[in-house]
Amino acid sequence: MSTATTGSNTGEGGNLPLPKSRRGIKGFYSEVVREMKKVNWPTKKETNRLTGVVMAITIICVLILLGFGIVFGTLVSLITGSGA
Repeated sequence: MSTATTGSNTGEGGNLPLPKSRRGIKGFYSEVVREMKKVNWPTKKETNRLTGVVMAITIICVLILLGFGIVFGTLVSLITGSGA
């Protein structure tokens, strides 16, 4: 079994290269900048349209849950005999 290392980019205990997370804060931020340049950002029109879709679905879900709450609340009050 040999204990020789291969290259200067090895860890203390073996022949494995250092992971990118050990290259410091400067390396982290340079990778972040590089990845952010690859992002395909949506247009303002597309952002507004998708925001409207999210808001509409949210309102629909709220109304459905409100309806369930009223129906089940009424059923429970009728079954238990408490005043509605």
